[in-house]
Amino acid sequence: MTVPNHFELLATNGAARTGRLTTPHGVIRTPAFMPVGTAGAMKGLHWREVRDAGADIVLGNTYHLMLRPGAERIAALGGLQKFTGWNGPMLTDSGGFQVMSLSELRKVTEQAVTFRSHIDGAKVELSPERSIEVQRLLGSDIAMQMDECVRLPAERADIERAMQLSLRWAVRSKRAFESAPEGYMLFGIVQGGDIPQLRHASARGLVEIGFHGYAIGGLAVGEPQAVMLDMIEETAPELPADRPRYLMGVGTPEDLLEAVARGIDMFDCVMPTRNGRHGMAFTRFGQINLRNARHADDPRPLDEESAWPSARDYSRAYLHHLVRSGETLGAMLLSDINVAYYQHLMQGMRDAIAAGGFEDFKKQTRAGWARGDIAAR
Repeated sequence: MTVPNHFELLATNGAARTGRLTTPHGVIRTPAFMPVGTAGAMKGLHWREVRDAGADIVLGNTYHLMLRPGAERIAALGGLQKFTGWNGPMLTDSGGFQVMSLSELRKVTEQAVTFRSHIDGAKVELSPERSIEVQRLLGSDIAMQMDECVRLPAERADIERAMQLSLRWAVRSKRAFESAPEGYMLFGIVQGGDIPQLRHASARGLVEIGFHGYAIGGLAVGEPQAVMLDMIEETAPELPADRPRYLMGVGTPEDLLEAVARGIDMFDCVMPTRNGRHGMAFTRFGQINLRNARHADDPRPLDEESAWPSARDYSRAYLHHLVRSGETLGAMLLSDINVAYYQHLMQGMRDAIAAGGFEDFKKQTRAGWARGDIAAR
């Protein structure tokens, strides 16, 4: 490995790991969940609430930020942290996911991806070199290589083509990143869909190129959870044990628990804030739908034992009223509750791994979810 290592593995418990990743803007405790601030903002939440909830790092989206307000403008204003007011580590994705999600607006060639902006229809070219340039202008602590993600299910030929293209783009991304200041990191992204042999080939190719960390991409894109977990089991052993492993775009609390059990260190997903905006709360009793009429006359909080004020201090009846009335505060409070629950779950896993009790923690957490929402008094 020819690139510096900023990751310290502190403890293992089975395949589960806890560690510390040091960045120019602070330390990330792993396993870590990164709330998603796509366009430089956390929907419905102030940055201080995200920090107070326990998040060490957040994610920004290269594609959206390069379109609006523009990477050069953000750089001129001091970089993404100063521009947004989030004074901690940030990871930016490469724009590769938009290659898949904006499929009707793009064209992929060996050189680059050409998009039609979803904002104004303007033509935008995103190459590996431009992706890295944008991420360096943004000033993120962790940048991602440019890759192509294929939605599953897909034909093997298309999955292999995208995987091989992503490997070639990985080489170009690393070359473009060589001038980055010391301490900033570039992660490679394993592709290969749901085909183990392609996952192995992608992982081995990336390790040979050499990165600060390794992500597993192209999952949670339409495949069943069992397939996702199988691909993690196939891929993780191919990655260096002393480097962070990041499962992109995942997921539910159950996904996080099962992925950590298989050796994953980092996650991101829009689910905590997106579900909050739609009246759903994540708690130790599982998901609770506050739109349901059963909460209309219930004076109890979501969880009277929670350390988080929003989950402990507001009645279910009030949260139900806010959600059904379309009040912005309802979305804000539930997003707050959800981000805090995700961070509480990650802290619980970190503590359990360090103490050698991860399996017990996993069983207890699952038992709480299975118990379900507390019955009315």
